[in-house]
Amino acid sequence: MKKFVRVLWRALPFLVLAAVVAGTLFYPVSAETSPSPVCIVRVWNVDTFEGGKGSRTAFLQRAARLAEDGTTFYRVLSYTPEGAQAALDAGELPDILSFGTGLHVPKERCLPLGRQFAGVSAALPWCRGEYRLFSLTDDFEGAGETVVSVGGRNLACAAAYFAEIAGAEEEALSAYLDFLGGKYRYLLGTQRDSARFAARGVNVAMRPLPAYCDLLQYVCVFSEERYEACMRFVGMLLSDSVQSALDDIGMLPAAGASGLTSDPFADAQTYSAAAQAVRAGNAEKIPQNFFKSI
Repeated sequence: MKKFVRVLWRALPFLVLAAVVAGTLFYPVSAETSPSPVCIVRVWNVDTFEGGKGSRTAFLQRAARLAEDGTTFYRVLSYTPEGAQAALDAGELPDILSFGTGLHVPKERCLPLGRQFAGVSAALPWCRGEYRLFSLTDDFEGAGETVVSVGGRNLACAAAYFAEIAGAEEEALSAYLDFLGGKYRYLLGTQRDSARFAARGVNVAMRPLPAYCDLLQYVCVFSEERYEACMRFVGMLLSDSVQSALDDIGMLPAAGASGLTSDPFADAQTYSAAAQAVRAGNAEKIPQNFFKSI
């Protein structure tokens, strides 16, 4: 009996250790103490037109920090239009896409966002630019030639068409410099030109052109698995607090858009046909439903 007790006493540490291990492996952990799974949401930003100042990607990163809740995090990456298009065409999709005019986005893969803009519920604008007519004097009625600033994938020619302005098209920087140099009396540009003038200390007169706007940065959602987290980000992006901060990057709140806009999901062939029609002043050849009322 004494021999058995001695053997038992020597084995006691091992028995205790075995009991602890078994309890750790098989004792059910309370749901209240188990850590919540971490959710990483991928956000791509693609700029297809010039902004005002600063970075739209950096702005999205700031908005993402506001939407994060300790278990959900947003990874915001910047893509070139060419790089994003190649990825989308190959079937590679982020959870959330921020994009502008001229990028061919698979509409059939977009999830509903709970509201509509220009008859579309698969994409909503979260910021916008604005077409503007500039003059070096306060007189917008005097005779003189107009230069239309073109760049990016937006249709400045459509802005000229719907504002009933005729002018020669030039690349954005050339148009800006030729206007300042006196070659043209008027410049049909955007809010980006306002930022350029301000940075250069040049005083110009400006008149907004509200009849048409395709200077819209949209957001759409692809992920069913992370849909709730995606919609939390979209809601934060469209909130009053975030929208009121858009002046930090020289952009305007989406809610102020008016007039006509283009279909954000139109393909390159449709865009080309619409551009040719407005340049020719032939409304009958504009692709049906390409231009939509806001």
